[in-house]
Amino acid sequence: MQNPKSNDPSTGSGYHPSQLSQSLKCPADVKTLTSMLIKDLPSYANRVLRQARRLDRKNNSASYVVLAGNPEFEPLTLGPGLYNPTTPGADLEPPQQVFLTTLERQYIGGKAIESQHYHWLFLTQTPEGWRLAMMFSQIGSFLPGRAPTPPRESSNGVIGQAVTIWLRDCRAGGIRPRRASI
Repeated sequence: MQNPKSNDPSTGSGYHPSQLSQSLKCPADVKTLTSMLIKDLPSYANRVLRQARRLDRKNNSASYVVLAGNPEFEPLTLGPGLYNPTTPGADLEPPQQVFLTTLERQYIGGKAIESQHYHWLFLTQTPEGWRLAMMFSQIGSFLPGRAPTPPRESSNGVIGQAVTIWLRDCRAGGIRPRRASI
């Protein structure tokens, strides 16, 4: 019988199983959650992109999410469009607003074109865990001095799908903490 305190070679984690199960819980704190999310977001987004390319064989351009980062948590005021629950006494928490940036690379005609994309996520905490309620995105300008594109609803876009899948995996306990780089 194996010593329960030994490292589990199947996980390669170096954690005691009880520590591993505790570390897989989705954090309640949005900053901790976002810190974990941005580390995994490029790989999740690239899987969504690969799946889309398999389904659409006519698309010859190759796009990749290279990096995610720069999280900000200062919410914008939502103004007169602010949701007010109609049920008296409803104790609904407003969604948490998270802003982050992705660096994306697209290969067209053998040339790499990089662009920054800006994302505004609205995350809600439910009894089951975090969910993406809504998301808006903008693409940075390719030309210096030009403004980014207007925001567009992007919950069903590549990054929105990647966030949704990552949150699902997080709720299911499938997100493993990353080890520090050596």
